[in-house]
Amino acid sequence: MNEILNVPEMFGSDVFNEATMRQRLRETVFDAWKACIADGSQLTLEVANEIAEAMKIWAIEKGATHYTHWFQPMTGITAEKHDSFITPTGDGRVIMEFSGKELVKGESDGSSFPNGGLRATFEARGYTAWDPTSSAFVRDGSLYIPTCFFSYTGESLDKKTPLLRSVEEVSREAVRILRLFGDTETKRVICQVGAEQEYFLLPKDLYAKREDLRLTGRTLFGALPPKGQELDDHYFGTIRTRVSGFMKELDEQLWRLGILSKTKHNEGAPCQHELAPIYTDANTACDDNQMMMSIMKKVAAKHNLVCLLHEKPFAGVNGSGKHNNWSLSTDSGKNLFKPGKTPAQNARFLLFLAAFLKGVDEYQDFLRCTVASASNDHRLGGGEAPPAIVSVFLGDELNAIIQSIIDGTKYEQEDSGMLRVGVDTMPPIPKDTTDRNRTSPLAFTGNKFEFRMLGSSQSISGPNVALNTIMAEELHQFADRLEQAEDFDKALHELVCEVFTNHQRIIFSGNGYSEDWKQEAEKRGLSNLVSTADALPAYIAPKNVELFTKHGIFTENEMRARHAIHLEAYNKHVAIEARTMLDMAQHQILPAAIHYSRALCDTVGTKRHVGASHRAESALIAQLSGHTDALYDTVEALSDVMNSVPRDAEQASMYYCTKVIPVMDQMRRHADVLEDLTDKNYWPYPTYSDLLFY
Repeated sequence: MNEILNVPEMFGSDVFNEATMRQRLRETVFDAWKACIADGSQLTLEVANEIAEAMKIWAIEKGATHYTHWFQPMTGITAEKHDSFITPTGDGRVIMEFSGKELVKGESDGSSFPNGGLRATFEARGYTAWDPTSSAFVRDGSLYIPTCFFSYTGESLDKKTPLLRSVEEVSREAVRILRLFGDTETKRVICQVGAEQEYFLLPKDLYAKREDLRLTGRTLFGALPPKGQELDDHYFGTIRTRVSGFMKELDEQLWRLGILSKTKHNEGAPCQHELAPIYTDANTACDDNQMMMSIMKKVAAKHNLVCLLHEKPFAGVNGSGKHNNWSLSTDSGKNLFKPGKTPAQNARFLLFLAAFLKGVDEYQDFLRCTVASASNDHRLGGGEAPPAIVSVFLGDELNAIIQSIIDGTKYEQEDSGMLRVGVDTMPPIPKDTTDRNRTSPLAFTGNKFEFRMLGSSQSISGPNVALNTIMAEELHQFADRLEQAEDFDKALHELVCEVFTNHQRIIFSGNGYSEDWKQEAEKRGLSNLVSTADALPAYIAPKNVELFTKHGIFTENEMRARHAIHLEAYNKHVAIEARTMLDMAQHQILPAAIHYSRALCDTVGTKRHVGASHRAESALIAQLSGHTDALYDTVEALSDVMNSVPRDAEQASMYYCTKVIPVMDQMRRHADVLEDLTDKNYWPYPTYSDLLFY
């Protein structure tokens, strides 16, 4: 019989969370920690020592022997260095110690982490600083302490620090707006995030036989199988026993770490699945998603599976995204993007909606940058994911209300006369009267915005830093204007009407996949940054640098460093893929085709000798020879272009995009035809049919 799980008792059992701290800390120490969370006050060394001691005792009870400062460098994944609790006593024995100093700050060799030129390569020091707003936890015999990561000179080298800064900034500006609406109780506005995670599961033994999967995370070659996802029979279908076992263990491990794993199901493509959590604050959501991706890979290995987080593991098959559901709520739990039942609530909602639309319109290029990567380029605009053009979907009801406000006309459905924001003629706004638009990059789904452009492998930090900062800027402008108004209701209506009028180009409700939309978007003046090479220059555009430096999210040096890091990552990823393709083509595909051709030639010789027909074999040999020669030519061509990559990183990114990738695509076309033509006994690695239908 299956073991009956006590999920409420299990949940968060491996986390040094608030409830555990309340039990194990003196009241004055606990209150000091709470004050640190609430207002940013510093902890004294005495308080830090008491927390560290309680944390150590709790962790040892959980089986921990080591501790690690767990951080999120600019690699996009997490990093950790483990130290044991042991301290020698001088008599040949040890005791287990952990001090407040060790809790609060650590030193790591940061020389091999991306820094974008913030320091010289011989400057190795990197420092980690405890993030007291994130709970420590025990995993695999170590106490994990979430931390920020920064350089010797204080620059941020991680993805957590700017997220924390942006969370504070959007809260500060949102509270200013709430005060104008008479809200004197809200102290903080909290950015809420729920990140849906898509992924593929493959058999470990088949994965190991493919060099491209092992080195790049995706199949660089592969002919489409006779059956793909055409029948839609995998989507929400019955979960296979092997996968169900993986999902069960995954849930248990996530729940023990207090991660709000809620929904699991089969996705659209064969072997593709999704995990969705319940909303939580942005900082916790980012930590949880990073841990989730790591645990998914480890649990998969225990079940003789491999978890692929690449955005497009299989050409011609749906790729994987990460839908980032973003909203703002007060510290009392009121969602600021939830339409209200009273004029005042609706006025507040419409003002926050106006700020969001204005921000997305003005900084659409930067939002595109936050989801740009070599792997996500294969997915965006591919007829399955949002296009590279940023737009916002609101639905028919909200569109009609906005148009009525812009035109000053009667809102027909409610029959309530002309709409004015903030006065009694403003009707209730329905929450959810329109179906979702799956082609929209940013879709309003009732009380939140679903940012659907994120790639499945990326950290959610960058996109949420952008959304928070953009929102903070627009709310800042609105507060400056409304605080000076003599007639608040009049100024509010004029502001909302003006913003909706000036930024309605960013609203789009149609099919984002259509060619008509590309033409329409160009007429509207919206950017269409198709590739990462096209998008990344916007990262350091003057207006974007000004935005993030103004709000203290990044220094200009930190922005330029991140631009350099993203450029380097793009260039390296494409280069690794190109070199892998060359290796596979030269040492696997060409020999396989040649050997099969030789076998066919032997058959032709034998048949000719006995006077039998060899028409089929001869025709097949001709096709094989033609594509073998063409593949060889593309191998030569790719080798040539790879030998001419510019030294300058920006020039190199455009070169990879316009010169290298097109040759890689040509090479793949010929190799995939050869796969279809070649006897499977000769083919050197598992095919799509093997991988997707195991």
